[in-house]
Amino acid sequence: MLEPGLIVANHGRHFWVENSQGKRLICHSRGKKSQGVVGDLVLWQASQDEGTIEKIEPRRNLFYRQDDIRTKTFAANLDQVLILVAAEPEFSSSQLSRALIAAEEQHIRPLIVLNKSDLVEPFARAWEWLAPYRQMGYTVLPLSLKDEDTSRNILTQHLAGQTTLVLGPSGAGKSTLINCLIPGALVQTGILSQALHSGKHTTTSTTWYWVDDAKTTALIDSPGFQEFGLNHIDPAQLAAYMPDLKPHVQHCKFYNCSHLHEPGCGVMIAVNSVDSPDGISVNRYQIYSDLYKELKQMRRY
Repeated sequence: MLEPGLIVANHGRHFWVENSQGKRLICHSRGKKSQGVVGDLVLWQASQDEGTIEKIEPRRNLFYRQDDIRTKTFAANLDQVLILVAAEPEFSSSQLSRALIAAEEQHIRPLIVLNKSDLVEPFARAWEWLAPYRQMGYTVLPLSLKDEDTSRNILTQHLAGQTTLVLGPSGAGKSTLINCLIPGALVQTGILSQALHSGKHTTTSTTWYWVDDAKTTALIDSPGFQEFGLNHIDPAQLAAYMPDLKPHVQHCKFYNCSHLHEPGCGVMIAVNSVDSPDGISVNRYQIYSDLYKELKQMRRY
């Protein structure tokens, strides 16, 4: 008999599945290829003290990155992606933009959190650097995770009732954020890993945590990343996933404008009008230009 479940951790072809009673058990994917990701609703078949995933239910969305070597999936069926950056170490606006584009393409709401507000000067520089993202309408939260009580209160307002993937580069404070909201979360991860009897499974790609006893609010922890490939994005659609560029596309003279060199390009005019309220910053346009050329180049091979 098939039972419903939720994938809460992923170790290659081994999964932790939570059943309808809240119990977690090890399940294996059917066949050689592993298709499940954390957040998937599945139907599984019990076999002694473990199980086999027989079916993955249709997904609302899937957050992933793709380069020329492989596709890396993070999680499915998300309400939002929390992108954590910090005043120090300095974050990459290109990597931030790539994560935002991946979220936009899957219709997942982004939430940007800037950590280390206690570092006055670096924080002021980073906050100013994020001004274009606030102007686009993204929520940007200032935070100091050193102050756990205040951070917990602020974050809870934005996470309650949501399934949120936490994403961020190394050093931003992702583990601190997870443990602030879910004390003992990393210990829980260690226990899950030990249950798989092997050190080769100790690094889980993604892990699901319930924040509240009622299980209405979930956090999904993901590994840090240095690169964020977007090879799955059509370069012709790229501007549509960048909220500061998108409104200006309708003013382009040519319907297939690349926004790089064509006369009468509404996007390029907006870059030159950066002082206007809806102007495009030079940095953001450079990110678009570099990414467009990268995606075009990939499609030649």
